[in-house]
Amino acid sequence: MPLGFDMTSRLDNGLGRTGTIHTPHGDIQTPAFVVVGTKATVKAMLPETVAQLGAQAVLANAYHLFLQPGPELIDEAGGLGRFMNWTGPTFTDSGGFQVLSLGAGFKKTLAMDVADLTEADVIAADADRKAMVDDDGVTFRSPLNGDLHRFTPEVSMGIQHHLGADIMFAFDELTTLMNTRGYQQEALERTRRWALRCLAEHRRLTEERTGKPYQALFGVIQGAQYEDLRRTACRDLAAMEVDGQRFDGFGIGGAIEKQNLGRIVGWCAQELPENRPRHLLGISEPDDLFAACRAGADTFDCVNPSRVARNAAIYTVDGRYNVNTARFRRDLGPLEPGCDCYTCTHYSRAYLHHLFKAREMLANTLATIHNERWTVRLVDSIRSAMASGQLDDLETEFMGRWNAHGGRLPAPRSASVGAAGSVGSAAAAAAGAGGAKE
Repeated sequence: MPLGFDMTSRLDNGLGRTGTIHTPHGDIQTPAFVVVGTKATVKAMLPETVAQLGAQAVLANAYHLFLQPGPELIDEAGGLGRFMNWTGPTFTDSGGFQVLSLGAGFKKTLAMDVADLTEADVIAADADRKAMVDDDGVTFRSPLNGDLHRFTPEVSMGIQHHLGADIMFAFDELTTLMNTRGYQQEALERTRRWALRCLAEHRRLTEERTGKPYQALFGVIQGAQYEDLRRTACRDLAAMEVDGQRFDGFGIGGAIEKQNLGRIVGWCAQELPENRPRHLLGISEPDDLFAACRAGADTFDCVNPSRVARNAAIYTVDGRYNVNTARFRRDLGPLEPGCDCYTCTHYSRAYLHHLFKAREMLANTLATIHNERWTVRLVDSIRSAMASGQLDDLETEFMGRWNAHGGRLPAPRSASVGAAGSVGSAAAAAAGAGGAKE
């Protein structure tokens, strides 16, 4: 059966909406944050813990799973979900992101600030691509052993069908804002032709793999910051059909200038059909989440909550801080007062400070639990506020606190910070760790 999507409410701007995505492994209430488990694992966490913190779905990386342990083994194990013991919905990306992260680089960041870019930077980026891209596909060098590998639309579809995720993405060429408009146009046309090949191969493999649950295929919208390119890509992919096979939803990809994120997503939402879901690839910062939800994105994924956690960075409603700094050595309060995550209800800042200083593996686990729960709950709060007509109030309250200190938790007024909840406990408890009233 094709992927199902029901819209349940809409913002007054006609773009943002709440809804439900129906998959063979359960429903996803949208907007929703999809936790990233790159190599069939959310780093430092058990799948059971990921479920307990409220995550509705997990996204894995087709390229990395192709390298290790191999898609055939995962298929033999019963698919991605069974292999990693995750019973909920799963996503896999196409491997196209490696065209960006391995080919042009840019610290794997899609929401960028390009105010300081020069023409020389753009020319240098185009000249320094390390992945070999041609009209048929992309050649990568393995980061594991240096071997060369070749991805084409057909290869990507074959890998993702073996992985067996509920939702997968068409193979595309991601670009950065460092690329010229001319290159953006070339890449967009290449992605359009690859999308046709993905649809054809997806249909063939679906018919060949009888008895398997239907896997939804999302087309990926490129076009960087150019309105005409984005709208053209949306119209092309929305109308695209090969032997009766069309895209079940859409991913909004590529590098996006941070201050224009909402506008770019809005262009896409205006062009894409309302009855198919939209996934925004690679964002998780609070301002980006509010902007994307208002503009009509339904789901999001990003490695950032777990990545920064492993570097001792902790999210709170009043900004981010590093728990391994000296000010938290004797702080016996939770990571964030009022937070209901497992870490905050069982452990102190002082304990995590000790774990990070001692380089204990448990530090990564406990910090990741908090950051993932914090991000999932923020999007859950946005969804509830959208449905109840209170999104403006939530955003004003949350972003006012977050921006008050530039996204960084301010230092305490005194050097003595010992009691639980000693930093902003009353306000944080009232607002909740995600800044929303439950």
